[in-house]
Amino acid sequence: MKNKKRFLRLSLLFMGVFLVFAISCDKDGDMNNNNDQEEIIVNSFRDARDGKFYRTVVIGNQEWMAENLAYAPSSGNYWSYDNDDANVEIYGYLYDWHTALDACPLGWHLPTDDEWIELINYLGDNTGGKLKATGTIESRTGLWLDPNTGATNETGFTGFPGGLRDLAGKFGLIGSYGFWWSATESKDNSVWLRELFYGYDFVGRSTVGKELGSSVRCLRD
Repeated sequence: MKNKKRFLRLSLLFMGVFLVFAISCDKDGDMNNNNDQEEIIVNSFRDARDGKFYRTVVIGNQEWMAENLAYAPSSGNYWSYDNDDANVEIYGYLYDWHTALDACPLGWHLPTDDEWIELINYLGDNTGGKLKATGTIESRTGLWLDPNTGATNETGFTGFPGGLRDLAGKFGLIGSYGFWWSATESKDNSVWLRELFYGYDFVGRSTVGKELGSSVRCLRD
């Protein structure tokens, strides 16, 4: 079956930072066409560095942390949203790219762009919805703004809208967007980033500067 892809370019002028999102949505499935997650295999992992436990989920041939990384390294650049440590418990830290590269615990790593693509291809249609936590802020059932389009969380990935820290050092977009680093550079001083959106049911892909503050999901080696 041929893949029919819809490309959306969303320009976001946000607090003095211009981000161009090049977003691809596969409406007809993919070579694997695994549109149904038969069961959620939930495990747990303890980070020996600080004793924190993380839920993990097996999706296809990959095991992902089902929570954003909340490890505070001894060096590098990372932030709690709005510099409020209370946000770390839910959303984890926002890391710049260089810090994110080495932030995952032993046995885990920052996923490459190809590994994100493997996840997306495995899930097929409504990929973003399958990865997003359910519920909305307005209904007091979740952390996403309404309408949280397509959200089922049937993978157990539980993607939260943790927002970002922009290149000017300002925080924003919590509740409406979730951003996650890849380990793959796209061009000079830029890196591929993945996004989930409150109003869409697919996974976005952008190229951004390495100084941006974004969430981290670790993938088992």
